[in-house]
Amino acid sequence: MKKYIILAVLIVMFGWAVYDFVQSNETNQEQDDSGFMISSEPNAENTEESKVGLDIGSKAPDFELENLQGETVKLSDYRGQKVMINFWATWCPPCRAEMPDMQKFYEEKEVVILAVDMFETEQNLDNVKNFKNDFNLTFPILIDEGDVSTEYQILPIPTSYFVDSKGIIRHKSMGAMNYEQMIQAYEKMD
Repeated sequence: MKKYIILAVLIVMFGWAVYDFVQSNETNQEQDDSGFMISSEPNAENTEESKVGLDIGSKAPDFELENLQGETVKLSDYRGQKVMINFWATWCPPCRAEMPDMQKFYEEKEVVILAVDMFETEQNLDNVKNFKNDFNLTFPILIDEGDVSTEYQILPIPTSYFVDSKGIIRHKSMGAMNYEQMIQAYEKMD
């Protein structure tokens, strides 16, 4: 029975990979040093008519989540600013590896970081709070019960979206990013 379940999961994963590959050919894609796919399209049009979607050049879907202090935060509250949306979890080794670089990026650039914790995978809220304290994180950590990560179709974590001041997605990275990669994505936003 376990063999059939594993086989079914592998078939679904392969099918999704093929689908994702075919869909991603519409954007400029590169592979970083770690083998993760990154996407960017620096010359995409800035139009008010941009459709909401997850592709480079689309308007990022708005969302509303609570931070660790219980305050409501909306992506649209940051219109006019450059935003990095990072989906992560405390138990994820690549997520842990990129957090110091994210903190440095937050401190050195004029960027809003919305770190969206995929809370449905966590044991409890104290783990998230302890993680924030252990890494001395000062950017907002938002708690997602699954709705936003589902809307953003998050499969590997970490996954990051870079949204420009007009709310348009300019870069997407699946996998951990280092500081230099964050700077490169930041420079493609207006």
